[in-house]
Amino acid sequence: MKNPTARDPGSPLVVCEQCPPRRIHFLLAPKWSSMVIYVLSFGPLRTGQLQRSMPGISKKMLTQTLRELEIDRLIARKVHEVVPPKVEYSLTESGQRFVEPLMALYDWAEANADLLDDIQSHRAEAASRDLQVG
Repeated sequence: MKNPTARDPGSPLVVCEQCPPRRIHFLLAPKWSSMVIYVLSFGPLRTGQLQRSMPGISKKMLTQTLRELEIDRLIARKVHEVVPPKVEYSLTESGQRFVEPLMALYDWAEANADLLDDIQSHRAEAASRDLQVG
């Protein structure tokens, strides 16, 4: 029996747990993962450089995200033996393979900024209504 896919799940309206389109969400779910990969696609960076490249990310969240991406082998951590120690992060070959579809998504976001503005506005309006009701 072949492995199910999203396009051929074996039954109608089922997106199987192990199909690739569903598994990709595991990588995209953490808020900052795709942004770290995007920033590192321009070249290796130190922790402080990464944090300055992504306003709004806390040092704790950046550290956690870097650890997860390193465990996933999408990024590599290199410690340079200097004083003070210098730690640099870069994309692995697997991480580089992730950049192309990520850039397609970011290009889509740029081309559809008005749609994203509308969605954000609708969410803000709904949140405001919820606060007034609650």
